[in-house]
Amino acid sequence: MKTEWDYTDLADAYLKRPDYAQEAIDKMLAAAGVKAGDAACDVGAGAAHLTLKLAGYGLKVCAVEPNDAMRKNGMERTKQFQDVQWFEGVGEHTGMEAGRFDIVTFGSSFNVCNRQEALLESKRILKPQGWFACMWNHRDLDDPLQAEIENILKQEIEGYSYGTRREDQTEVINESGLFKEVIYVEGTVVHDVLAEDFIEGWKSHGTVHRQSKDKFDYINKEIRDVVEAKGEEYIKIPYTTRIWMAQVKEG
Repeated sequence: MKTEWDYTDLADAYLKRPDYAQEAIDKMLAAAGVKAGDAACDVGAGAAHLTLKLAGYGLKVCAVEPNDAMRKNGMERTKQFQDVQWFEGVGEHTGMEAGRFDIVTFGSSFNVCNRQEALLESKRILKPQGWFACMWNHRDLDDPLQAEIENILKQEIEGYSYGTRREDQTEVINESGLFKEVIYVEGTVVHDVLAEDFIEGWKSHGTVHRQSKDKFDYINKEIRDVVEAKGEEYIKIPYTTRIWMAQVKEG
């Protein structure tokens, strides 16, 4: 089962994407009260950035990913974990059995779903006291380098928008009527990354890819020029991991 967002050509570049802030993941799991041995479903698991963190806590993870190339990379990265299993599926139709999971997570994937349908599916596969959580890694746009890159995007893509990935998800979750009060948690992290990895990571940016059309390669060249002009092998990139989570309502 596939989605209209095709990440096949972006899958290898996605390996260069930054990890979520550990502080934010710790807060999420503490709020949900999950513990080692509990069951998690990571939806839109991609190259396993979030799956790895969940597995590292000792959770039993079913990773659901529609794209074959992304799933292959994710499987390779998690092969050391016996309690991680991979499946083909989408947020609206995970293929998982009802009432199975203590937590269902969407790491940078909730925005590519029909969100109301994905919430209904999450409710279906969660245990009666289970938790839903969606999250994104947001670059600090006040950082000078990120501000330069933002200028490139806005100059080259008329009406460029991040869509729903930078929106507050509270109203959407509340609209479903399926969950209790939404809890928001966040954590910050500064990644010290190879400049080349940061450049390559931009080739995985589905939102830019969809909106730039035939300018995607040119935009990546412009980003390369800006980063290489710094003359640094490693660059510091500040991120904020933002998470919206809520527990299933009773009844």
